[in-house]
Amino acid sequence: MKQDEDLDGLVRKRIRGLRVALGWSLDDLAARCYLSPSTLSRIETGHRRISLDQLTSIARALGTTLDQLVEAVDDEDVVIRPRHDESRGTTTWLLSRQSGPHGVTVAKMRITKPARRGTHELKVHPGRDWFTVLSGTVVLLLGERTIRVEAGQAAEFSTMIPHAFGAGDGPAEILCILDHEGQRTHLRQL
Repeated sequence: MKQDEDLDGLVRKRIRGLRVALGWSLDDLAARCYLSPSTLSRIETGHRRISLDQLTSIARALGTTLDQLVEAVDDEDVVIRPRHDESRGTTTWLLSRQSGPHGVTVAKMRITKPARRGTHELKVHPGRDWFTVLSGTVVLLLGERTIRVEAGQAAEFSTMIPHAFGAGDGPAEILCILDHEGQRTHLRQL
């Protein structure tokens, strides 16, 4: 019961916060969601229960979704915990919990194993990959080429070319942007 009350209070604060952030008065929001200003005031202050149809209308008027208004808050929505894959020599932090525009995922990776050129090591998938090296050196195997990408440099390439990447002369850290197919290929264990 306490959890429901906390969420109810949070939803009311979100409504008021979004309204104020948009610079709208109660009258402004009321006109956009077809409720009276007094009803909105009572909703924001907790003096009136919020019906689903009112909440849907308010969310739409505020330019958000019902899901965003009512999502619960805990540490899991804030803290990003690394995932370690010993066999691949990677530690990955998924920096985007949901796919962003065009289905891309942003991740930070720490790579400790070198890339290997073998028939099973180089992967091909539709799309493009992008990464920038934060520290160390990444060796990118791209077809028959071997490309060293140093700290401060970035790489972007078609993933239809057989490719793999690994650490150069020691551990390396990258920030990468992967499309859906890249995520499935490079982050398959997560």
